[in-house]
Amino acid sequence: MTAEAGLPDMLRDLPTWTPDPVELADLELLLSGVFRPLPGFLGSFDTAMVIAGGRLADGTPWPVPVTLTVPKELTAHDRVVLQDPEGVPLAVLTVGEAWQDPTTQSWRLAGPLEALRAPAHGPFHRLRRRPDEIEPAEGPVLAVATREPLHRRGLGQVRQVAERLGARVLVLPLLSGGHDESLVRALLAVRRELPDGTQVIPVPLPARPAANGHAPDGANGRDADAERDTLLRAQVAAAYGATHLLASAEVEGTAIPVVVPEPWAYDADVEVWRPLARIEPDHVKAELTVERLGELLDRGEPIPDWFTPPAVAAELAVARPPKHERGLTVFFTGLSGSGKSTIARGVYDAVVERGGRTVTLLDGDVVRRLLSAGLTFSRGDRDLNIRRIGFVAAEITRHGGVAVCAPIAPYAATRAEVRRMVEAAGDFVLVHVSTPLEECERRDRKGLYAKARAGQIPEFTGVSDPYEEPEDADLALDTSQMTPDEAVARVVGLLTEGGWLRPE
Repeated sequence: MTAEAGLPDMLRDLPTWTPDPVELADLELLLSGVFRPLPGFLGSFDTAMVIAGGRLADGTPWPVPVTLTVPKELTAHDRVVLQDPEGVPLAVLTVGEAWQDPTTQSWRLAGPLEALRAPAHGPFHRLRRRPDEIEPAEGPVLAVATREPLHRRGLGQVRQVAERLGARVLVLPLLSGGHDESLVRALLAVRRELPDGTQVIPVPLPARPAANGHAPDGANGRDADAERDTLLRAQVAAAYGATHLLASAEVEGTAIPVVVPEPWAYDADVEVWRPLARIEPDHVKAELTVERLGELLDRGEPIPDWFTPPAVAAELAVARPPKHERGLTVFFTGLSGSGKSTIARGVYDAVVERGGRTVTLLDGDVVRRLLSAGLTFSRGDRDLNIRRIGFVAAEITRHGGVAVCAPIAPYAATRAEVRRMVEAAGDFVLVHVSTPLEECERRDRKGLYAKARAGQIPEFTGVSDPYEEPEDADLALDTSQMTPDEAVARVVGLLTEGGWLRPE
């Protein structure tokens, strides 16, 4: 039986696992040969050596850990089928090592991979290529591996470096799971402004967490992660036949030489971009900063033509619509009886009354009856309930709507997971309804606290199970100190000041 017809009989009884987005991208790059010489996901010793010194245990240079995190129960199996989010089997992992990461305590599997079929998910799949599908070029190849569009300055720098090297250009859009379609369209739109024969090959390479599993600590940590990222981009570019990598800073030990272009600026006298050294100092026009560009997009104002081609500006506006049109999730969290549902309903009504936005209310109790019917109040089921709310909210946000959510959401890790889901599609505002437990228990209209105190409801938040107060809330509301109308007004004020709602 071929892989396309389904799993071979000998594999049907194997456990399955869907990797997270970064691991799924790694899996595709492992299977396609981009990550050669890695045969599969790394074990504990290789991972430690890569983090410590940028080399595998056998001394081969390698910039970043490539690992697979799984539930502990999967560590008991010798083989595991890895599948995409739609349940399509992609590969079989033969487990060479099951190990626990000492920094995160998560369980990982290592071992070689056997491909079952090529991944077929993601945008612009028709442009994706394995390295062995690329016809070798004669002469130098300059790779531009980027997560951002090329504006007029970057286009000029690429042309200048390519001409100096006598190189063909290979543009590698690095897909991150956010606004990948806009990135690829923006790069395809400017291909005609690059040397003849320029190729555009999308590569799934999301930005990675810090090598040690934690956020970088200060500037040195950020610099180290930037260096690893450049090393990884060079590795990917080399796999596709590039001989040089365009980068913003030199890094030692890259798989191919890094070329840093000379500074360019906009010459306001002759109204062209060109090398800074050729411009009189008083003719240099200040470039748009990332912050200024973001402000223009947030307000829906046009991006100036001198900064970027119109086709790129159009894609920037698609990827980052003005705030009053951008999808948004307003996520309330707090104890049972804190007033979340009352405030959420008030905010929902206020958005409807103002008009101009589609809005959906995902109240905790309603979701429990419909979207999460049958789930218990165990920690696992509560997390699943919040993930379901997060998934629906992210889809509403992706399509430009406003989702107002009001679950208890007691666990910080699950709230962070929802934030990541939503922010891949739009904006996220977290409101902590911080009404004290004593006040929530005094209200207790449903008698839940009394039942929990009597032991009739196990794992009840605030009584027999913890509530982890958010440290990243955009607004905190104590309804023992304000009326519901005042609380609603505070939230609506925040949304108006933030630009998501137009002033009345």
